[in-house]
Amino acid sequence: MHSNPNWSKDGSFITFEYESPLVPPDIYRIDVETRNVTQLTFSNPPAMQKNKLILPEIVSYKSFDGLEIPAFLYRPQKPNGAAIVYPHGGPKDQYGFIWDELAQYFVAKGYTYLAPNYRGSTGYGRDFERANYDNWGVGDTQDCLHAAKYLRTVKDVKPDRIGIMGGSYGGYMTACCLARDPEYLYACGIMKYGDSNLVSSWAECEKRLRIYTEIFLGHPADKLDIYLKGSPITEAKNVQKPVLILHGLLDTIVPPESSEEWVEALKRHDKVFEYKTYDDEPHGFLRRENQLDAYERMETFLDWYLLPR
Repeated sequence: MHSNPNWSKDGSFITFEYESPLVPPDIYRIDVETRNVTQLTFSNPPAMQKNKLILPEIVSYKSFDGLEIPAFLYRPQKPNGAAIVYPHGGPKDQYGFIWDELAQYFVAKGYTYLAPNYRGSTGYGRDFERANYDNWGVGDTQDCLHAAKYLRTVKDVKPDRIGIMGGSYGGYMTACCLARDPEYLYACGIMKYGDSNLVSSWAECEKRLRIYTEIFLGHPADKLDIYLKGSPITEAKNVQKPVLILHGLLDTIVPPESSEEWVEALKRHDKVFEYKTYDDEPHGFLRRENQLDAYERMETFLDWYLLPR
């Protein structure tokens, strides 16, 4: 639970944003002299206030090499036996005590929801943050696979009803987990604007993203083996579970061609997938109609493959 650090002061007033896992973001104003707080925006309608929202627990689990992976665990009041692993984007980012309407929605439906801060996440020291340098798609993938193993120890989670979904680097983690999981720990996966071929994506994305990638992996002319090792498209034949792929055609961060390549690779190996593009979306879905369409597809996909019929 936190307030936005971008405070703005106007005379004797301070304006700030506040959110928590239980309260969506809103803007508030504090009178410096009287310390009275006034809420200026109202994002929590009465219909949503009626729902029992869940405060996530901070948990951790060991990965393949003994590294402790912190995570946020949402436990539903009425479990349906299914679970979702949600790796965040970045990778130099972190999941925290934030308002996550998608998590709350699925938890209200009975899904257990786990958001791991895999190696490479910020907030846990320099060594942890740099643990995936020259190692994209390898150690961090194992962290996400071990998230499924951890969920198998959680009460009311059925081991064959665990899915993984994420956007951007989280979508990339989804592809890596489905392609590099000989135990088939996940029953399905959802990729939102995720990568599959680090080499071609480096070449096709905008300049600042090439520079960003090189911070972690170096230049592909010097470290092509690392780029190839991190590209799940080289192991598309190993995917055994269905995947939903969503991508905006105006994306300059993870080029839509990355999903096209992934789809073609899945086709060649006769894999099960669904593919939807949005011609007016950049990296992330911003238009309300597209968000609603994507969320509906995600819900239908997860319910179909994770809930008993």
